[in-house]
Amino acid sequence: MEYRQLGGSGLRIPVLSFGTATFGGGNEFFKAWGSTQVAEAARMIDLCLEAGVNLFDTANVYSRGMSEEILGQAIKGRQDKVLISTKATFPMGDGVNDFGSSRHHLIQQCEASLRRLGTDHIDIYHMHGFDANTPVEETLNTLNTLVQSGKVRYIACSNFSGWHLMKSLSVSERFGWARYVGHQAYYSLLTRDFEWELMSLGVDQKVGTLVWSPLASGLLSGKYRRHQPVPKEARIAQGGSPVPAHATPDEVLYKVLDALDEVAAETGKSVAQISLNWLLQRPTVCNIIIGARTEEQLKQNLAAVGWNLTTDQVKKLDDASAMPTAYPYWHQRDHAMLNAAPALY
Repeated sequence: MEYRQLGGSGLRIPVLSFGTATFGGGNEFFKAWGSTQVAEAARMIDLCLEAGVNLFDTANVYSRGMSEEILGQAIKGRQDKVLISTKATFPMGDGVNDFGSSRHHLIQQCEASLRRLGTDHIDIYHMHGFDANTPVEETLNTLNTLVQSGKVRYIACSNFSGWHLMKSLSVSERFGWARYVGHQAYYSLLTRDFEWELMSLGVDQKVGTLVWSPLASGLLSGKYRRHQPVPKEARIAQGGSPVPAHATPDEVLYKVLDALDEVAAETGKSVAQISLNWLLQRPTVCNIIIGARTEEQLKQNLAAVGWNLTTDQVKKLDDASAMPTAYPYWHQRDHAMLNAAPALY
């Protein structure tokens, strides 16, 4: 297993982490992801640790706390061998203060997550989304207090826009508070708009990228093919995709799949493994969150590391997945002499 620094922090994390949104299946949405219970969860954690994957990602909203509870029971007695990432911000109840990144909600949810996980600290605590109703200063001051108390080791964000993240970093710098060292973001061969701004920001500000849904809700799993119906067991077919259908037009999907099939024939690797390996060669990416309903899926995803695509193969996939850019990014790309975008090769 390869390990990389988490952004500008001193923490080293594996390039693969195991996402536990499949644990619990507490409602119809998450049942489409999976319903893994404690015994199976413990077995999957065994497989991860054997492969060198010691980072496990969850969130308070995953099955309304069930994912954290099952993860906590599955790691019982070996908390010192794992790193835990969890999140807060999204609704955990029907009350007016049961969501957001306010001091009230974050302290309450951090304490609740610690209880469910059965641990005394959270290694990476993410703001699951940007709360524009709460002053950034209040959120970051609260997070800094949690870090100073030892309940949180590092803070990160998720699903932020460029200005959300840059404003937050500026406030942390102004007051000398803990800063976001990671950004958990949606990025894949099918949706490369992450590259327009967030990638350059991450390079400039030393914010590492932890990729969620690297297989685009299963579209890059190898199950989807041109002129074939969507598999009935697929998460998308069951209404469990967190990504809207319009994010990936069919013509883009099949063009990318054609290129993936070509590279698969050259390498002997699966479509999913190639999709994951492509991400590991992108700037700022320090971790990919993989999920699995079964042990076999997990083993297949773990085999995405330990080898690398060639530059020509990466370029072939880049050409197939290229997408039109929005303003002002197309304008910036037209003036290459001024463009500070990261070098991809």
